Amino acid sequence: MAKSNRVVVTGYGAISSMGSNSSAIWEKILGYEIGYKVHNHFNDDSITAKFFGFLDFDKKLIQPFSKKISKMLPLYAKYSLVASKEAFDMAFGDVDLDSLMSPFDRGVMIGTGWGGLDTANMNNNDYQASGIATSFSTVMSMCNAATAAVSMNWNCRGMQNSPVAACATGTIAIGEAYEAIKNGKAKVMLAGGSESLKEQFNVWSIDVMQALSKEQENPTAACCPFSKGRSGFILSEGAAVLCLEDYEFAKARNANILGEIIGYENYSDAYDMTAPAEDMSARIKVIKELLLNAELQPSEIDYVNLHGTSTPLNDVNETISVKEAMGDVAYQIPMSSTKSYTGHLIGAAGSLETIFCLKAMAEGVVPATINLHEKDPDCDLNYVPNKHLTEQNLNHVMNISFGFGGANAGIILRKPDFS
Repeated sequence: MAKSNRVVVTGYGAISSMGSNSSAIWEKILGYEIGYKVHNHFNDDSITAKFFGFLDFDKKLIQPFSKKISKMLPLYAKYSLVASKEAFDMAFGDVDLDSLMSPFDRGVMIGTGWGGLDTANMNNNDYQASGIATSFSTVMSMCNAATAAVSMNWNCRGMQNSPVAACATGTIAIGEAYEAIKNGKAKVMLAGGSESLKEQFNVWSIDVMQALSKEQENPTAACCPFSKGRSGFILSEGAAVLCLEDYEFAKARNANILGEIIGYENYSDAYDMTAPAEDMSARIKVIKELLLNAELQPSEIDYVNLHGTSTPLNDVNETISVKEAMGDVAYQIPMSSTKSYTGHLIGAAGSLETIFCLKAMAEGVVPATINLHEKDPDCDLNYVPNKHLTEQNLNHVMNISFGFGGANAGIILRKPDFS
C-alpha cells in the first residue's frame, strides 16, 4: 500500500504592494485598504490600463542574502527570497536546519507565470541599443531562478521543481509539494509562487488582449469582482511561500502547526489559451474531487477563497462552476475574492490566497469582497460584499485558482486540532 503522510503548514511569508510581510498585507485587508493605484509612467497611449499593484522594492530586504547569488537574480526571484525567509523564520526560528534533517529531506517548489521575462526584455533592450548586456542575462531569464536561489540559500538539496501554470501556479506549487510530502519524498518543502511583470512591452502584451481593467480613475471600479461593472483584472506583483512539513516530523519537533492540507486537485480545460472552457467540467471536477478526497460534504466547507479576477468571463464561469459542483449548498457558504484588495499576482496569487485562508481560520475572519456595490445578476453567490464576517468558526477552507492555458487547481485546508 502506498505511503500517505499527513501534511501541515508551519510557516509562510509574503511580499506585495500591500506590505513586505504577510502580517502587514493581512492587516491592510482587515482595514479595507487596497494595493493598487494609477501608474502613468509608461507614457504609452497604446496601453489602456492605468491601475497596477506594483511595489517599491526596498533593496535592504535583499541584504541578508548572498551578493553572489542575488546579483544574478531577476526581481521575481528576489521577492521569493524575502517571502521564503519569512516562511522559514516562522517555521524554524533560528534553529540550524541541518541539525534537524538532512539537506536531502527538504525541497523547494516555487513557480511563476512569466519568470524572468521582464529582465530578459530589459537586457535585450540594452543589447539592441549598445551591443552588450549583463553576462547574467541567461540566468536572469530562467523560470527556475527563484527555486534555484532559495535552494542555494538554505541548502535545500531535496526535491525541486518550478511549476509554470499562469494564474494557477501558486496553488499548483503548494499542491505538488503536498503530494511530495504525502508520498514520503520529503519532510519539508518550501512552496509557492512569485511574479514581477512591469516592463512596458510585457504590460502592453497583456493589455492588448483586453484582459486588464479598463477603469481610468476610480479605484473602487478598477477591481470589483462579481460586480456588474467589472472590466478586467489588475496586474500586481509579489511573492508568497509556505513551509509544508510531514506532520509526524513537525510534531516531533513541537512545531507550531498553522493548518493541515487535506486535499489537492488539478485538472485542465484543454480548450483555449485565455478563455475558460464553456463546459466548465474541469473546474467542476476540481471542486468535486477536492470534497471527495477530503471526505467532506459541501456543507462542511466554511469558506471559499475564489479566483475572482474581476474579468467578465471568469467571474460568471466560476460562479456557475461552484454551483454545479456544490449544489444549492453553495448559496450558504461565504466566499470572497481577496484580489479586490491585492490585484492579481499571477504566479503568486494562489499561494498568497492560501496564506489568507490560514489567516482567516486562525482569526475567525472571512475577508469581504470589496468594491461590490452593484452585483451582476449572473453572479448570485454569497461573496461577503464590502464587510468582513468576524467571529466565524472556520474549520475547513477551500482555495481555488484558475489560469491561462486552462489550468484549474484547488486545495482544502483544515484548522489545526491535534489535541
